[in-house]
Formats: sequence, structure tokens, C-alpha cells
Amino acid sequence: MAQRPGIFPTFFLSGFECSTFYWGDGVRRNLVAETGHDRHAAEDYRILNRLGIAVAREGIPWPMVDKGGGYDFSCVDPFIDAMNASKVIPIWDLCHYGYPDDLDPFSDAFVERFARYCRAAAEYVLPKTRGPHFFTPINEITFFSFCAGEWGWAAPYRCSREDRMRLLLALCRAAIAGVKAIREVDPEARMVHVDPLVWVVPPRDRPDQAEAARHETFVDTFLAWDIIGGREHPEFGGSPEILDIVGANAYSFGQMEYREKGPHAPLPPGDDRIAPLCDMLETVWKRYQRPIIIGETSGLGHGRADWLRDVMGEALAAVDRGIDLQGICLFPAVDMPDWHTGEWVRNGICDVIEENGDLKRVPNQQLVDELRRWQKELNRVTELDQDPFSDPVELQDVIDAAHRLNMQADKDWS
Repeated sequence: MAQRPGIFPTFFLSGFECSTFYWGDGVRRNLVAETGHDRHAAEDYRILNRLGIAVAREGIPWPMVDKGGGYDFSCVDPFIDAMNASKVIPIWDLCHYGYPDDLDPFSDAFVERFARYCRAAAEYVLPKTRGPHFFTPINEITFFSFCAGEWGWAAPYRCSREDRMRLLLALCRAAIAGVKAIREVDPEARMVHVDPLVWVVPPRDRPDQAEAARHETFVDTFLAWDIIGGREHPEFGGSPEILDIVGANAYSFGQMEYREKGPHAPLPPGDDRIAPLCDMLETVWKRYQRPIIIGETSGLGHGRADWLRDVMGEALAAVDRGIDLQGICLFPAVDMPDWHTGEWVRNGICDVIEENGDLKRVPNQQLVDELRRWQKELNRVTELDQDPFSDPVELQDVIDAAHRLNMQADKDWS
């Protein structure tokens, strides 16, 4: 049987919350510091090593390293040292909702400055980490544009559909320019463009909102990927090669009932309007015919293991349909605070326990046990060896498991 080596060294990936936005109170947030990842980097990467995870989404904080067009990347050195010691490679997030203070995101200067920064970031990190090299130029363009362009949660604090669309177009232009700049440094660099999978339905008593819900599900959800892939606004220079790998985030709260003002209402478990994740992944695959990862996924609290079980069933059903699913990112590796309340979300592989002024990491054992079960089911490693790259993911093992287990798509989201 012909071998089908995967793009990544392990099928399961993870990552660390690294937002650097100006939040609604006008204060610059740094989630790497708030989660203690800056102080626990070595431990955090050892945890991934022991879990058999050799790829992690990691941030370079653009607002902190870009000093008016000059750069100081020294803040990422501890993370590079930690990942190298634990044999983990990064998918570098280059803009995770934050941008330098002196930039207007609607300006041409934003695009030009972002491209220069991307080139400089690639020049800095490539010699320090082993390949293959992966980048996410701008994280969640679609969500970023809603959050900062229409809902006013974060800078630039705009509150209209028109500004949301303007911001989305500006971010897409910047992302495309960033890809081209990175590939001037490394023509073989791979891109993972991450955005949420969204399913929006009208309220049962508001059939007049059906078209608005449909538009958000089938147009707004895909517009950023469409532009980066060259399907829309080809004058921006997008192409399938620039889109490269589609990172589709899958959360229960991505299935929503439409609200005319502000964020929509998440559908509760058991709602008959929920769409199977498998079907949503198939829509992405048919639209782009590009490799896919689930770029982020997680359950909450005691439901994390059940959530992974559901996602794996849907993912293998998708693989059985011929979808090129290259991996699943369990995100975050370490718990994060709710942006609005500051309370711990309890969605990580590890919980965070505040103890004697420190943020102690405590693995969620039920989730770890479920991960182990699936690693064995897919014939995957459960702990990294000295060279995780010597034996990359054999996708045929995943395909064989999908055939053997005969998973079926369903609406039963935990």
C-alpha cells in the first residue's frame, strides 16, 4: 500500500493563547503573560512532548516586537529554546488581534508595515527552529473583523457592518502581502489560515431573518478564505498556494441563533438545528480542495473528553468521505481567562490553579485519557521520541481507522 506521509509530524497539535489586543477598556492585553506561558514555557512544552504532540501554535507579539518599524524579537527566544528542547515545532501566529500603537489598520501603511514585519520575523525564527516552517499571518480574520469592526470589543473599536467589511478587506490584503514576504525568505514555508467554522440559524419565530443567517453561514464565514485563495478580490493577489492549509476552528458556540444586534446566541446541546461538523468540513473541502486542519477545538469543564470524542467521530467520518484532514489542534494547551470576566474558562488540556502566587499546570486527566485512546486507535505515538520528524504521520493509518470504525456524521454535540 502506498504511503501517505502527512504535512505535520503528529496528527494531534496544540497551541497557546497569545492575544495582544487593546481591549474595550483601552488597556493592551497580553494573554501569554496572563496565562503564565511566558514564565512556564519550558514546562508547557515538556507537557506537549509527554503527550505526543510535536506541533504548537505559538505567537510572536507584533505590538511588542515592532518598534516603529525596527524590531526586537528577543522576547520569543525563551519559547524557541523551550520548543527546541522538547522537539516541538511552531505554527507562528504573527498577528493575534494586536497591532502596533501607531498604525491605522485601514491604511495602506498597515499592509506595507505588516509585510516588512513578516519578512523580519521569518528571517529571525527560521535559523533558530527546524523545518518545515509554518505561519499563520493573521489569526481569525473573520472573527477579528467582527470583534473589532462591528462589536467594538477591541481596537479599532468600530461598530458597523461597513467598518467590519473594511477591516476584513484590510486584514486580507495584509495577510496576502505577509505570505509573499515570508516566502521571499523561505519559498517552502507553509501557511495555515485560521478562522472559525460558523453555522447560524434564524430564531424559530423569525423566518424573516433566515436570509441574514444564511448569508453569515455561507458568505461571511468564507469571505476571508475566498480572498486569500483568490476566489474574491483577485486584485489583492490571493491564490490557492497562498491559502495553502485551511485551519477551521470548531467550537460548540460556533453554532448560533441569529441576533440582529451583537453576537448571536449559541445553540444548546440537543437543538435539532445543529449541523454535523463532518458536513461543515466537507463544505470547506469542496470549496477549496486544500489540506485542512481543525485549527482549534475544545470542550468546556467536565465536557472536554466528551467533546474530543465527538470531534474525533466527526473528523473520521470526514476522512472517510475523502476529505484531506491533516490534523486536529487541541487548543489551548493551557487554560485561559475569559476575555470579558477574567475567570478561567476551563477549556485547556491543562487547567491553571493559582497557588502561592504562581499559575500551576494541572492536566485534565479525562481529556488526556481520551487523547491517549485516540492516539492508539490511529496508531500514533503517545510520547515524542528523540526525533519526531523521522516518522511523520502516516495518513493511511488515519484513513484505515476511519474505514474500520465507520463513524457517521450526527448532530450530537456534547
